[in-house]
Amino acid sequence: MTEYRIGIDLGGTKIELAALAADGSVLFEHRVPTPRVYTEAMSALTQLVGEAEAALGGSGHVGIGVPGRIDPRTRLLRSSTCLDGHTFGPDISAALGREVRVANDAGCFVLSEAVDGAGAGARVVFGAILGTGCGGGVVIDGRLLDGQNGIAGEWGHAAFPFTQGENGADFPCWCGRRGCNETVLAGPALARSCDGPAARDARFIPSRAEAGNAAARAALATHAERLARALTDVVNLLDPDVIVLGGGLSNMDHLYVEVPKLMAKLALVPYWQTPILRNVHGDSSGVRGAAWLWPR
Repeated sequence: MTEYRIGIDLGGTKIELAALAADGSVLFEHRVPTPRVYTEAMSALTQLVGEAEAALGGSGHVGIGVPGRIDPRTRLLRSSTCLDGHTFGPDISAALGREVRVANDAGCFVLSEAVDGAGAGARVVFGAILGTGCGGGVVIDGRLLDGQNGIAGEWGHAAFPFTQGENGADFPCWCGRRGCNETVLAGPALARSCDGPAARDARFIPSRAEAGNAAARAALATHAERLARALTDVVNLLDPDVIVLGGGLSNMDHLYVEVPKLMAKLALVPYWQTPILRNVHGDSSGVRGAAWLWPR
């Protein structure tokens, strides 16, 4: 019987499951819409795991990536989904009759890329997700770093390093604070920079810039410079072996050319050489990282 690990990416709109062999090959995969009610989500998860195990035989280790953070004191999950306010980890472990490992979805992304993606072979990997929101995570020696308060790697809500003339108070964040990295680096922030306060869709800004649109070019240049500043703080604090970018904005080719050049001017040391890489596994990183919460 083949040994396998089951990874589940529980998002706001879909639940995706993949069973991975020890070499990372996909043995089984399936996805369903995410229910809006907690009990229904629990039922969907147990059914998915049951389908995978019926197809493969035996039982696999289960890891789940979720939006939000687990309070280490109460074990309650703080999330944007129907899991919010529930002891999800203990509940799903009881439902499946075994230990289930649960982690933030951004952390699962980084773990996936550290195990067999862009950061494979590196000792310290920092991953940043640049999409509708901003997230981050740290993997050291193949293990996802949780931290004392369960917020290790929460780069999206670190304070952005504004310079003189910039006012962080002008950038409110959904978390209740102002001037978080997410408020200036996520997709909606790039859209606003280009097209005004009501804009939220940044998908076509790179193609507009290539076509010569001045506003698009200026917005991309500003965004790259700001990303360089925020990632320089990571390098100065953590000094990772590699930085991996994920999320929709990570598909913008210019980031891998312009940001390293900008960071070379900002870093604490003149011999700065941390590579900034595009992710390998794309949308599959979350579900693969959830599986790798159980080491090979």
